[in-house]
Amino acid sequence: MLDNLKKYDIILASNSPRRKELMSGLGVDYVVRTLPDVNESYPDTLVGGEIPEYISREKADAYRSLMRPRELLITADTIVWLNGKVLGKPSGREEAIKMLRALSGKSHQVFTGVCLTTTDWQKSFTVASDVQFDDLSDEEIEYYVDRYRPMDKAGAYGVQEWIGYIGVKSISGSFFNIMGLPIQKLYVELKKL
Repeated sequence: MLDNLKKYDIILASNSPRRKELMSGLGVDYVVRTLPDVNESYPDTLVGGEIPEYISREKADAYRSLMRPRELLITADTIVWLNGKVLGKPSGREEAIKMLRALSGKSHQVFTGVCLTTTDWQKSFTVASDVQFDDLSDEEIEYYVDRYRPMDKAGAYGVQEWIGYIGVKSISGSFFNIMGLPIQKLYVELKKL
């Protein structure tokens, strides 16, 4: 599958183990290349899905001068969007607990922006998923925060972890998008190349 990609050297610009797992599941050969301290700020006029798509393009632009012909760069960014506000990666335990308390019993959206870049062109897209959380007790929240690694995850949770097992009541949209890479949509876009 995806024989059309043989003309490219595919680069995944991410340290995320979840994105690596999902890319590997596609069965395409790729290498990981990351740059330190890529700017992830965005204009405060952006809302919802505009934010991660903008950041994924900014990440790609940081690599552009280093790219060679035949390279296809994949960058992505994921946010949790609750009541008109971004929940990014928590800075520590207390912020993670605060985020999970805010998500408890509520519905939120997860947006992932993806950018495909070569030396000749760039294409980006965003995928949205709706997630409904059950009411979580402080004991459940603290159990999760203390035993898992929510600090590297938007909204302080990994849907594929314990908190997802016990807390997620329903999902509308892509499960893998919530993990950090809308792999089905990425596959469709890669087929078009």
